[in-house]
Amino acid sequence: MDTLVFLIGVIGNVISVLMLLSPGKTFVRIVKKKSTEEFESFPYICTLLNCSLWTYYGIIKPGSYLVATVNGFGVVVETVYVALFLIFAPPNKRVRTAVVVGILNVGFPAAALLATYFLLERELRIDAIGFISSGLNILMYVSPLSAMVPNSIGFALGALQLLLYAIYRNPKNSDKSPPEFDANQISHTDPLLPNY
Repeated sequence: MDTLVFLIGVIGNVISVLMLLSPGKTFVRIVKKKSTEEFESFPYICTLLNCSLWTYYGIIKPGSYLVATVNGFGVVVETVYVALFLIFAPPNKRVRTAVVVGILNVGFPAAALLATYFLLERELRIDAIGFISSGLNILMYVSPLSAMVPNSIGFALGALQLLLYAIYRNPKNSDKSPPEFDANQISHTDPLLPNY
């Protein structure tokens, strides 16, 4: 059973490494153009934070070397991505990115590490870092839902509109013919002048 668990862990690590390397093409483009264009740094900053906390978790939890190694690799890769972003970003974006990096990638992990190390016992420390890491992981992967939910509603309403169009586009022939128009039945009055 331990071999199966290890094998599944290795497969998960390979998939994680591929996922971490997937934005590489974007950063090759950034380096070639010497500009970040319209790319945002926030996903890479969040991934760096996530990998940092999971690396710490893998280090303090006995037997979690697979977690520590893949996330340690993630820290290196994401640090390179963020550094390239800082190098090639325009000055105003560079300042904003540096502030966010300072808060999320230096301040938050340092606070989590120091607080759990000095305030919690070993088992509680492992649980606390695990909960923090899991919570951030969930937030990181759920955040696109804020864009997807309104799009889903729009998709459903658009599909309903197309369905109604398909049902009612051709009027069904009925036995009743439309009433004949008789011009003599209409009284012509000027609505602006009173009838005397």
